[in-house]
Amino acid sequence: MQDIAKEKRKLQIVVISDVHLGTYGSHAKELNSYLKSIETDILILNGDIVDGWAFSKRFWPKSHTKVMQRILKMMSKGTMVYYLTGNHDEMLRKYSEFSIGNFCLLDKLVLTLDGKKYWFFHGDVFDVSMKGSKLLAKLGGQGYDMLIVINRFINSILEFFGKDKISFSKKVKDSVKSAVKYIGDFENTVAELGIKSKYDYAVCGHIHQPLIRTITTPKGEIIYMNSGDWIENLTSLEFNKGQWEIFKYVEEKSAKAKKINDDAEDEVPIISILPDVQKLMNR
Repeated sequence: MQDIAKEKRKLQIVVISDVHLGTYGSHAKELNSYLKSIETDILILNGDIVDGWAFSKRFWPKSHTKVMQRILKMMSKGTMVYYLTGNHDEMLRKYSEFSIGNFCLLDKLVLTLDGKKYWFFHGDVFDVSMKGSKLLAKLGGQGYDMLIVINRFINSILEFFGKDKISFSKKVKDSVKSAVKYIGDFENTVAELGIKSKYDYAVCGHIHQPLIRTITTPKGEIIYMNSGDWIENLTSLEFNKGQWEIFKYVEEKSAKAKKINDDAEDEVPIISILPDVQKLMNR
């Protein structure tokens, strides 16, 4: 995994997922800093970018608006943006296949790169908890959000005393057998279906576990990739010069980093654009 670079980097493809804008756990300020540090030909937003389950007018900080402004800014400079729907932004699925300019809203995306076939999709279709009961899944999501809020409070205390931060959710995922099995089952299910469909790569989000690995089954082989999230891991997938890497954001506490986070100059005002998009969707 790479650390955040000081200079703007040129990339071919960037994949991010599970930002969950509209929730307390979203690291929107860090994501905006990251997006401002790169130039990419294609940006794939692989689901759960805006959290429709937890969306409330009472909580939408300026930093969350800045992320959307940043994406619009990238589009205005030529970046092709694919927004793939997830379970938390499933309300957008009725508009699937909608496109305007260099923006396209889809449920899944298939691309061919260097002769290899890629399958991009969020991954919630393989989540048993989603299929069983949406209400239970939402309640579980609220519990996760609360865990993140408590975790941040504890980490602020640890940081004050010069101690290392900890991740409650990561410890749960790494230690609870059912969580470990769930993640393994998810990855294997994706791999099996991807191999059956003759894809070379399957690229997901959803489970908040950044990973690149080759999965081999009796029926073939596929490279499974997951972009992680911007709640606890702060990761993305980057493709450049034929290579995929997992990027992990590391906060810079310099004046320059603060300027990147706080600088709002030349941003596209999102409010002025939304009415036009809404009109097109209602046609």
